[in-house]
Amino acid sequence: METPTAVAEVSGREPDSPEADRKREIVKRAFLFLIPFLMVTMMYATYMGTMHSPKTQDMPVAVVGSGAVAESVVDELKSVQDGAADPRPAADLGTALDLLKDRDVAGVLVIPADGGSEATVYTAQGAGASQASTVKQLLAPVAAGHDWTTRTQDVAPLPSGDSAGIAVLLAAIGMIMVGYVPLSGLMTAAPHLLALRRFLPLLAGWAVVTSTVTWLILGPIVGAVDGHYPAFVGIGLLATGAVGIGQLLFARFLGGLALLPGMLLWVVFGVPSSNLATPIHSMPAFFGFLHDVLPLPAAGEALRSVLYFDGRGVGDHLLTLAVWMVAALALALLTERRKGAAPANAPESGDPDAPRPAMSGGPVRSKRLRYFAVAAFPLAILTVVVGMMSASLHQPQIRDMPVVVVGASQEQAAQATKGLQKGLGDLVSLTTATSLAEATDQIRERDVVGAYVLPTAEGGEAKLYTSSAAGAGQHNALRGMFQQIAQSQKTPLAMTDVQPLDASDSNGSNSMYAAMSWIMSGFVIMAALRGGAPEIKRLRQLLPMTAGWAVGMAVWLWVLFDVLIGAINGHGWAMVGFGALTIFSTSMFTAVFTRTLGVAGVIPVLVIALMMGVPASGGAISLYMVPDFFRDLNDVLPLPAAVDVVRAAIYFDGAGIGGHLATIVGWGAVCLLLNVGIDRWLARRDLKAGAAADGDSGAGTGGGTGRAALDPIGADDTAEPSRRGRKRVARARY
Repeated sequence: METPTAVAEVSGREPDSPEADRKREIVKRAFLFLIPFLMVTMMYATYMGTMHSPKTQDMPVAVVGSGAVAESVVDELKSVQDGAADPRPAADLGTALDLLKDRDVAGVLVIPADGGSEATVYTAQGAGASQASTVKQLLAPVAAGHDWTTRTQDVAPLPSGDSAGIAVLLAAIGMIMVGYVPLSGLMTAAPHLLALRRFLPLLAGWAVVTSTVTWLILGPIVGAVDGHYPAFVGIGLLATGAVGIGQLLFARFLGGLALLPGMLLWVVFGVPSSNLATPIHSMPAFFGFLHDVLPLPAAGEALRSVLYFDGRGVGDHLLTLAVWMVAALALALLTERRKGAAPANAPESGDPDAPRPAMSGGPVRSKRLRYFAVAAFPLAILTVVVGMMSASLHQPQIRDMPVVVVGASQEQAAQATKGLQKGLGDLVSLTTATSLAEATDQIRERDVVGAYVLPTAEGGEAKLYTSSAAGAGQHNALRGMFQQIAQSQKTPLAMTDVQPLDASDSNGSNSMYAAMSWIMSGFVIMAALRGGAPEIKRLRQLLPMTAGWAVGMAVWLWVLFDVLIGAINGHGWAMVGFGALTIFSTSMFTAVFTRTLGVAGVIPVLVIALMMGVPASGGAISLYMVPDFFRDLNDVLPLPAAVDVVRAAIYFDGAGIGGHLATIVGWGAVCLLLNVGIDRWLARRDLKAGAAADGDSGAGTGGGTGRAALDPIGADDTAEPSRRGRKRVARARY
């Protein structure tokens, strides 16, 4: 065995004292928990802080008209919702539509000519479906105040294969992600590739490959993008190149810690400032500034220009990406000349054949295998994120939304149900009841989305009961459907929100972000422990760490969301208790994969816990708007259970919480038992490794070879074997 003294003699430095080793180990363990803590905090402080109650401010709209009426409309729009709109008069319709297509305004209101009664609202869905909806909500009431009817026209419609407008967001995130994720692997497994003469051609080829994969998924496979392959590759070259070189620069100064500023700058700040999911005019002003300077918004807006606006305005966004690339390249060249190509706190390495451990700190791996791992890991994540999310969310369609029809008698309810089902088709799945109390109980239990109460007399008023707290999207969709029915039947319709959303949760996203923060907390800690401390293998070592982490993170996330951000009001004991349970269960689930597959186990965990969980949860979009495959997963995956636990705790006094808690507990219990089995498997493997070391020692071949050959998960030689295994290994090596 190579003792620390022997290693020091070979390397030409003094051996470290036991005290120095202990201090180094303490620092390493601290960072293993600090980095996941910062990752979760950065992401969900930003997302919860900006998304929990967005308020539209200064959204630019153009008003086409002349005279006193046009001036009064502009004045009215200035006072709408405390400055939600920023109206500006336009000389004529052509000028206004040019502004709209250049995305200098978000919508256009054309005032009727003298004697007319119909106003026209022009929007551009291609500039953001959410933004177009907000524009109509701002302009339509002003038109109605003048007794004008409103006609809407879309100058940049979304394609039928991407009615949600999600393709550009996923493509931009993919291009950015594959720029910064591979650097962590390169620093460990192939640092010789970080020299610019090697790094730049590899980065260019990587950008072309990953942009092609993204286009293939969104285009031919999913059908969200039609053509434009050269544009995808060109924008991908700039976006991935700018981020890749920028992340290389971070690595030169920060080493392994480069992951944190990269994640913060490229993704955490990039998504809310992108204008791709939520209108930038609903974000704090800081993100409006970032929208004009960060790579992710630039990549998304460039794709949007090409896909929906015939390339109008693409030059400005390409220039932003080019400036990032040139500036980062100039700084990288300067630092390489002065300090060399090595990352911070790492020796220079230009030899591609130098023996190196696996990325997770395991035994020495071949050059070919290390190259494969560096590329395969981020490519797999890209495929999962873009593929899974686009397949589930690109074309939401309402199907089988459960609604109960309440009548004075069963016969009346059944007869009305037949007519409603014929008119609404497969949009709804109708049942009947004669008790309004029973129907509203079903809404609170989230067994149905709404209750339609028939008029008690001919010409009387119908009533619709829904709950926005159970899902804002399905609540609005159901109201829209029954408003049309009431208009067609000329029946008054009264609408009641059984359980409305809080003012601090105006779009209903808080439950999803809280649940995702729990899931991510359990996921990242096990990934960090496996990658940074593979010697921590035994369940008896992991259990106290993960249990303490689960409780600590649950407390911190409640403080963050409630006390600091003000998004979740109260419910402290419930949020801490349920959060700790979810985090711990997710940790045990992640451990099953990372303890058997190593860092590669992150991929199946990412797929099951997050990528499949988001569309199956009903948090981002109603469960009745996603493919049936994801609906079937709603009752079995941990993220949907966690979302419903948060909703039940905050809005429904715990109603229906038992089944979802059982799901979370079930995942934790089963995975804990699986980890016990993995412990026994590891012990048997260590015994075999010890026996192989005995045999190799007797044959004069050395004790380490047999161990490395038998190790399927890449655990290093510091991993703790069983007592008998330790004795055998000790005899063989000493």
